Amino acid sequence: MPETLLIVDDDCSLVELLESYFTGLGYRVYTAHHGQEGLERFCAERPDLVILDVTMPKMDGWTTLRRLREISDVPVIMLTVRNEEANILRGFTLGADDYVTKPFSFAELAARVRAVLNRVRHKGQEDTDILRAGGLVVDLTTRRVTRNGQLLNLTPTEFKLLVTLMEQPGRVFSPEEIVRKVWGPEYVDEVGYVRRYIWHLRKKIEPDPEHPRYIHNQRGFGYYFQALQS
Repeated sequence: MPETLLIVDDDCSLVELLESYFTGLGYRVYTAHHGQEGLERFCAERPDLVILDVTMPKMDGWTTLRRLREISDVPVIMLTVRNEEANILRGFTLGADDYVTKPFSFAELAARVRAVLNRVRHKGQEDTDILRAGGLVVDLTTRRVTRNGQLLNLTPTEFKLLVTLMEQPGRVFSPEEIVRKVWGPEYVDEVGYVRRYIWHLRKKIEPDPEHPRYIHNQRGFGYYFQALQS
């Protein structure tokens, strides 16, 4: 069964071109032209991934993403003409999984879509292992993460980042290694993602993000997982 995409953008010409392009790649594509319509199509169709523009009438991409995260952890790739780091960080803070700046090539966007879907697809459906450390519990089958019994809402990318570090406690991963393992080799030049995602992951799993208990950095080398005593 083909994987499904929902494209939400008020640029009708772009949406039509993207729909044709991704349909040609074998995806089933749904479209919407503003946030409210996008939410309605999402609830009706339950796509595997959402491509979401930031600047739209009636309901912008930020609000739409926030509403999506209230009901689903579906992967979301944001589209925007803005390239300032503050806007990128805002998208990641709200739960975006990737960020593409207009103008972009369709081939680049397709590569990002494949990479994000691959991260979600490789969820280890038959792996019943549970990772435990210092009150943090990660169920690799259900993809549930809890801390002292409290459910933590992680995006698919945040989940894979946590598992990558947690499966080898004490091992220092360089940013380049983390990019290859979590995002894929096509993201080799995007090591800036690592710092941003570590920051967002700490905000969700650490009792005090300013004094990490789980995810630590070794200056000049990279990041590692180690559960310190509380």
